Amino acid sequence: MDAAAAADSSPLHIVIFPWLAFGHMLPCLELAERLAARGHHVSFVSTPRNISRLRPVAPALAKFIDLVALPFPRVEGLPEGAEATSDVPPEKLELHREALDGLAAPFSAFLDAACADDDNGKKGNNKMDWVIVDSFHRWIAEVAHEHKVPCVLNMPYSATTSVLYGMPDPTVVDHPLGASVVQRFLQTFDKCKILAYRSCLEFEPESMPLLPNIFNKPVIPLGLLPPPAGGHKQERESPAALTWLDAQPPKSVVYVAFGSELPLTVEQLHEIALGLELAGTRFLWALRKPNGVVLDDADVLPPGFEARTRGRGLVATGWVPQTSILARAAVGAFMTHCGWSSTIEGLRCGHPMVMLPVYGDQWPNARMMEARKVGVKVPKDENDGAFDRGGIARAVRAVMCEEEGKRVFAENAKKMQDVVGDSKCHERHIDEFVQCLRTYKE
Repeated sequence: MDAAAAADSSPLHIVIFPWLAFGHMLPCLELAERLAARGHHVSFVSTPRNISRLRPVAPALAKFIDLVALPFPRVEGLPEGAEATSDVPPEKLELHREALDGLAAPFSAFLDAACADDDNGKKGNNKMDWVIVDSFHRWIAEVAHEHKVPCVLNMPYSATTSVLYGMPDPTVVDHPLGASVVQRFLQTFDKCKILAYRSCLEFEPESMPLLPNIFNKPVIPLGLLPPPAGGHKQERESPAALTWLDAQPPKSVVYVAFGSELPLTVEQLHEIALGLELAGTRFLWALRKPNGVVLDDADVLPPGFEARTRGRGLVATGWVPQTSILARAAVGAFMTHCGWSSTIEGLRCGHPMVMLPVYGDQWPNARMMEARKVGVKVPKDENDGAFDRGGIARAVRAVMCEEEGKRVFAENAKKMQDVVGDSKCHERHIDEFVQCLRTYKE
């Protein structure tokens, strides 16, 4: 084998440093495992508490993946142990971003050690080929640039979202993402050579081809990075929720979950609860308390709600294995905020959706699913975005009870399932991404 061929086949060393939100960390862990399955060495960088809360890496791939825990800086006003965005009340997210900026120095030390020459003047064995950074990692991208390690900008969003929002304009004061976030994105974007999207032409044929012209940089699809339909074997289980679910009739339960950090108030949670009660269907609700609200579990729900719905509904306030739940035969629909990960996980199991988007990329995702007739959005007031129990109940019934709509939504969700579940397609995109990293030239 000549030198060029050997270089083309040698393993890469790739650093993945996701944004400190579980909707970013978990897909990045999926990506790390897919790269490791091809023999590449991955350094997955985060903070100690975040790493401790991730599912374990698949045992067969553990030797290829190093979990690198950088100490999370203390910032005055940020709650102790608040290392993920889901730990932080919305009004303190800027403090969390400030703490993220403080990770630049330890990340620089990590790269220094990896790229250092040994005593004989040879480059370190761990020299990095690429760093995959997230949208708001301005100083992390800067540090990689200073170490002459090229960066990929990880875009764990739908292509449709970027087509709708376009390239952020720093002169727009009231940008939907906020001025601070826009500035962070632009600084990170400037230091990255390639954009990698958690999507593909097969799933978004209208939007994916538009991205290179929007960003004027190479755009590489990663595929959808769907988790296994039944969940990972090494994930924690939730026996009570799964036991209850397995006792319900097929396609009879609407699974209700709004991700790890949707900013719902207690009043909004009450409207959702009363809407589920009015709808009359079976439900399993993975309920997360609002950030910064100190309440007993009972106070988050309307008085008497659990007693009135006992037997046909279950509220789970702890962690639940979402992918395992969605794969159960009893689930007939998914009530979701339409975060990109949740959308993909729901479609991986072919479920129609009751959609309650609140902010960010949830709106374009919900709009795309509604256009594809996969489900219905909960009606909201056009002026203030308010929703009520009646709208919740009508949306749930439309997807779960009304025969014609139920049939159409189920058929279209199955079509989407065929694309999301096409493992050959998604593995091919990973192969093409690796080839792009190998052959990239400015």
